[in-house]
Amino acid sequence: MPSQFFGLNIAYKGLLASNAALNTTANNISNVQTEGYSRQEVPQQASTPIRVFQTYGCAGAGVETLSVERIRDEYYDGKYWKSNTITGEYDMKNYYMEQVETYFDDDGKNAGFKTIFDQFNITGLEELLKDPGSDKTKAQYIGTAGNLTEYFNGLAGNLENLQKDLNLEIKSKVDEISSLAGEIATLNTQINIIEIGKEQVANELRDRRSLLIDQLSAIVDVSISETPMVDTNYPDRETGGHRFIVRIAGGQMLVDGNDFRGLECKARESYEKVNQTDIDGLYECYWSDGQEFNLYNTSLGGQLKGLVDMRDGNNGEEFYGTITGVSTGESGQKDTVTVEVSEHYLKDLNKCNLSDQGGRIILGNQEFYYDSWACTISYDAKGEAQYRYTFDLSESPLNDRHITNDRVGMTASVGHNMDYQGIPYYMSQMNEWVRTYSEKYNAILKSGYDSYGQQGCILFTGDDKVTGKQFGFPEDGSYDTFSYEDFQEKGSLTVKSTDDSYYRMTAKNYKVLQAMQNDSNLLANKFQQGDGVEQRDLLKELQSLGTDRGKMEFRGATASEFLQCVLSDVALNAAGARRFYASNAEIRDSIDTQRIAISGVDEDEEALNLVKYQNAYNLSAKMIQVFKEIYDRLIRETGV
Repeated sequence: MPSQFFGLNIAYKGLLASNAALNTTANNISNVQTEGYSRQEVPQQASTPIRVFQTYGCAGAGVETLSVERIRDEYYDGKYWKSNTITGEYDMKNYYMEQVETYFDDDGKNAGFKTIFDQFNITGLEELLKDPGSDKTKAQYIGTAGNLTEYFNGLAGNLENLQKDLNLEIKSKVDEISSLAGEIATLNTQINIIEIGKEQVANELRDRRSLLIDQLSAIVDVSISETPMVDTNYPDRETGGHRFIVRIAGGQMLVDGNDFRGLECKARESYEKVNQTDIDGLYECYWSDGQEFNLYNTSLGGQLKGLVDMRDGNNGEEFYGTITGVSTGESGQKDTVTVEVSEHYLKDLNKCNLSDQGGRIILGNQEFYYDSWACTISYDAKGEAQYRYTFDLSESPLNDRHITNDRVGMTASVGHNMDYQGIPYYMSQMNEWVRTYSEKYNAILKSGYDSYGQQGCILFTGDDKVTGKQFGFPEDGSYDTFSYEDFQEKGSLTVKSTDDSYYRMTAKNYKVLQAMQNDSNLLANKFQQGDGVEQRDLLKELQSLGTDRGKMEFRGATASEFLQCVLSDVALNAAGARRFYASNAEIRDSIDTQRIAISGVDEDEEALNLVKYQNAYNLSAKMIQVFKEIYDRLIRETGV
């Protein structure tokens, strides 16, 4: 039979349960604006009844407060993290593609390519055609050529600065990943300390950890798993602790319980460049244990992927070929490897973007360093053109072994296949136009004669970044450069990366020959040496070069349509980034709304709970008052 004070104990339990619910409601209300906070509830159940061995069976024993639980749906968390990763990627692409679009735009406010090229090829030449012998008119025309070279110089400089910004932001994001990983590992320790023994749940700490995963998912793709920790001596006993694991970049371990792997960035050395146009010091990423973290992993996502694609995107045009020969250096000679290529962008050095300072090359499954390279074009016995690159491999200590014959037949590659049009792609497009147009333009000038009756010299050249001298201007005054026209005469052509060729001309070092700036009469204007100074047949040929696809073709268009070709790429990528960002941001926000509907704090709902639990508390207190009066009458007046 229950005690005479059984009812008082029931009322006391009700008071405690209502008080716990009121406290939890107060906690919810105070955190209504706290980011990442999950609404909490106090689940209750009836206490185990007491058997009284009476006709009515068991007597109810009141209420039990089970715990304080956070209301969270892991399904929506997972969906949110995946959507947040995609949104983060296109957020970065959208932001930086808008800048690229601004650089290439020709809206009339800032003079772009079309405006400057028309001034050079139409306005300038038309004035020169009116008076071919005028020193002043020639000087003005050479000035418009200088404007064209300065346009490409400035555009290349802007893209280099943008690549530098991307590089620094990659480092910032990598550092942020390490910081978040450290915080998550610390929280794992704190959560297990509280929850071990299954007596309490670390709700606020779990909220904080989920918020960190939210932040991490924007930077890189993330997946988590949480499994109960088992006592090996008593496998059936639940310890209350959990092993919380965070993986990123397609399953690479970042956090495992109390431990985490940090990430750090290391700048490439000058002999580790991938593209000719890359700025110095681009970052590679490594785990704290020294293993390389592959930034080019196809599973990589989030803001980090968007930044890497923008910094290194080459439109899938990396160096790739088959090893056809190796040579082990003897008598002080360097090891060499010959690679045959078939990709169209590797068959034209005007499109080449291989580093001119040496770099890393993968031969089969082995990594080597090279110092320089040469491209050879020749015909085989069947009369088909073959394109081979011969790399001079670096000596010790960069390469700690010699190349071996077993590499023959294997694949060789430099860089990575980045199927996105990033900074290297747009730099390569500019270089291709500059080289192709300059080669054709200079060839026309060299085929004619200037005002002195001398053979014409080139107009467009470049600056050597080491010596500062303009190349394409040998001391013998021949103004000669290697070009593909030599191939037609010799049947084969070998161009080294160090040769005075158009490969060395880039949008960054694009210049007007200094001698031409000093003396405008060096500008050729006629094809026949004996013609007078008023002859202008060569100038008409120069003018048609910009509009005649048969004389120069750039991506199926004329030279003057360069901006249309490149700007179409820019506009397409920018529009795509904006569209994907907007749609994925909308999906992410929709998922977040669903998530908040479950775990968020609703002010109206909490206000109702406040009244409900207050009434329950008051009734429990009233019950205690009733029992107090009963026991007072029982004890005082009956003498029990």
